[in-house]
Amino acid sequence: MSSSSPPSSDAARDFLAEAEEIVEELGTQLADLADMAEKGAWEPDLLNAIFRGAHSLKGLAGMFGFGMIAETAHHAENLLDWLRMGKISLTPAVLELLFSSAELLTTLLRACVDGTLDQHQAAASAHASAIAACLNPAEPVTAAPLLEQLGLSDSLMGALTEYEEHRLKENCSKGRHIYVVHASFELTTFDQGLAELTDILKGCGEVISTLPSVGERIETHIDFDLLTGTDRNEQELSALLKHLDVSILLAGAPKGDAKAAALPDRADFQPVAVTASASETADTPVVLPASELPGASPDEAFSAKSMSRTVRVDIGKLDELMNIVGELVLAHSSISSIANRMRTEGFSRMAIDLGKAAKGLERRLTDLQKGVMDIRMIPVGQLYEKMSRIVRKISREQGKKIELKLYGAETELDKLIVEDIADPLMHIIRNAIDHGIESPERRLAAGKDERGTVRLSSFQKGNHVVIEVEDDGAGIDLEKVKQKALSKGLVQDINGMSDREALDLIFMPGFSTADTITDISGRGVGMDVVRNNIAAVSGMVDIETRLGQGSRFTIILPITLAIIKALIIFCAGRTYAIPITSVVESLILEPADIKTVEGKEVINLREQTLPLLRLERLFRVERVGINPGEQYVVVVGSAEKRLGIVVDDLLGQQDIVIKPLGPAFRTLRGISGAADLGDQRTILVLDAGGIIAETMRGSGA
Repeated sequence: MSSSSPPSSDAARDFLAEAEEIVEELGTQLADLADMAEKGAWEPDLLNAIFRGAHSLKGLAGMFGFGMIAETAHHAENLLDWLRMGKISLTPAVLELLFSSAELLTTLLRACVDGTLDQHQAAASAHASAIAACLNPAEPVTAAPLLEQLGLSDSLMGALTEYEEHRLKENCSKGRHIYVVHASFELTTFDQGLAELTDILKGCGEVISTLPSVGERIETHIDFDLLTGTDRNEQELSALLKHLDVSILLAGAPKGDAKAAALPDRADFQPVAVTASASETADTPVVLPASELPGASPDEAFSAKSMSRTVRVDIGKLDELMNIVGELVLAHSSISSIANRMRTEGFSRMAIDLGKAAKGLERRLTDLQKGVMDIRMIPVGQLYEKMSRIVRKISREQGKKIELKLYGAETELDKLIVEDIADPLMHIIRNAIDHGIESPERRLAAGKDERGTVRLSSFQKGNHVVIEVEDDGAGIDLEKVKQKALSKGLVQDINGMSDREALDLIFMPGFSTADTITDISGRGVGMDVVRNNIAAVSGMVDIETRLGQGSRFTIILPITLAIIKALIIFCAGRTYAIPITSVVESLILEPADIKTVEGKEVINLREQTLPLLRLERLFRVERVGINPGEQYVVVVGSAEKRLGIVVDDLLGQQDIVIKPLGPAFRTLRGISGAADLGDQRTILVLDAGGIIAETMRGSGA
């Protein structure tokens, strides 16, 4: 396979999907490792997991012919191996190299998709040279005299791998007690018992090695010796393990102490490293001969069955399936409409039967729609992992200390919506770190903790998912925002402009404070693109800020865009749809209720002023006939903002499938797409967030 051409085979695409998951997990694990390193200690199991990830990626890439990726993963694996073996220390420079490796691997995977992998050869070579410069020749690893004082048998010491011997030295250098825990388990339940014992020992120290042993009940039991380092004394360890069939031997005690006797030599002992779980240090699992498996014949010991029940499905196939479901929903609407017309025209019996069939079809369609939707839903936590890496990268570049707090990772969203909001969310977080959170020196001078906080949370609220990005930085200086907008000619007058109207200026095209040296410098750069991208998935974005205390960005999204429930409205001879997720309530409007404030129509709704909008004015549509005496107001909302849309009639609710209008209509404000109704009509779907923004912008300017 040529590295310069995009992957075409299904197997290669599966590789890219698997590799992306591995690299994302590596980024998350490296972030955890960096946090531990800041506190002065890190878990060997975590470093081993990162090492295994790099090793797996190297093997996968090599198998599929992506040599550059395999080579980059190999160099990262070497660096990790030296680190886990104690040949180099976990310094900031080494951490930087590890993060660079993860970022380079992500870049190379994206280049595979684009077919531009060869263009990154220089970057890969430079990175390999940087790692080679870090790996100086290591000191020969020899058994320290400290290990000889432990009194461990030659057979046990001979069974230890180089890594396990290194971990044994590390535990000794930390002054930990070294124990050999001998355990015996029944053959039928040894895996559960060994896992339980391993978890307990890991909770109070480190399991250095797990070795098979010979016991007295070899016909019915299997024995293990677990070499363990811990700060607990023998009495404390015995209390933790009293419910298990184990014996504890303390290494390094006087030979006369029966409890601390060294393990006997075993001439028939084979140095095979085994693991109790996926998080252990060795890579070789416990393997028993087929004849020793309880209740299994040799022929049954092997199986061609797959252990995984997971199937990877291309999102395009799910889109096609959902489109078919959408067409079925429209067909159902047509059948229901025909049944209603037949009933009015006197075909009562046939209409009743057809109506019953339509009801049955509706129930099945609902089940089918829910099933497809469940497949499309993914946890927002997948997006959190990417944001965590971005926070760490930008904070390193800015020299700032940032703590990222994540909440609601289990909240689910449609896969396509998650992908579409990734870039807007990244832009908001980048602004929060780059221009919102102050430097450590300025934070300390302001009486704050030198470590800034970015809080990313998500939760479901009705048919919406709300994502909030909150920082405890300097906030947005609204007076400077007003002056900047005035100097750029984006507004003509700022006298009497409210704080809410000033915040809306940030979302205006061309607004930027990048050339102003303040804490909010650049906070508005590209925010119009952020709002447009979020509006493209029928979402809304809002800002709250307090000067000196921080800002909060709130993104409100529909759970899915595949099939949504919409309110069908009629205005000025045209029919439109408004997503129900944007509708707060609907009211009957009497002409006497309308008041005019500064040339704008408003009504009084529960002692609050609600601005009104007439669609025919927004879309410059000529009204046919005269306004009816009684009209309706559909109240739509975005965070704290409310707007009343005046319409002639409400035609009821209906499930619709939103179709994009195409690039030619991308800049059209207030429209998110089109939808087909069951009677073969095509109508426009209104974007409530865009309409509110346009209305507020018009009143603010």
